[in-house]
Amino acid sequence: MSDTASAPESAAFRTRVLALVARIPAGRVMTYGQLATLAGAPGAARQVGFIMNGLAQSELPWQRVINAQGAVSTDKLGFGDIQRGLLQHEGISFDASGRCDLKRLQWWPDEEGQNNQSSLF
Repeated sequence: MSDTASAPESAAFRTRVLALVARIPAGRVMTYGQLATLAGAPGAARQVGFIMNGLAQSELPWQRVINAQGAVSTDKLGFGDIQRGLLQHEGISFDASGRCDLKRLQWWPDEEGQNNQSSLF
C-alpha cells in the first residue's frame, strides 16, 4: 500500500495522469480508476479526481474522464451538465440513468493507431 499512497502525491503521478488525459481521443472516455492504474497507482481513483478537479479551464479533454459506472461525477461540483454536453457533442450518448456504454467507449492507450476490431465481434 505504500507505493499507492506515495505515488498519487508525487508530481510524477500528476504528470503521468495529465499525459494520459491528453491522449484520450474524441468520442472515447477513460475512468478515474483506469487512469490511476495506468499512471502507476492502482486504487488512487480519488486522487485522479482531485487532479481533474482543476482542469475545466485547461486545454486538456477533462470531460472524457468519467466514473466506473459510465457516468459523470461533476454534478456535485456544478458542471455535470457542461461535461455531459461536451461529451454528447463528441457523439457520446447517455441512457436514462445517465450512463454511457463503457464497454464500447472506454479507451485504452494500446488502441492508439489501431483499428478497434473488438467492436466488430
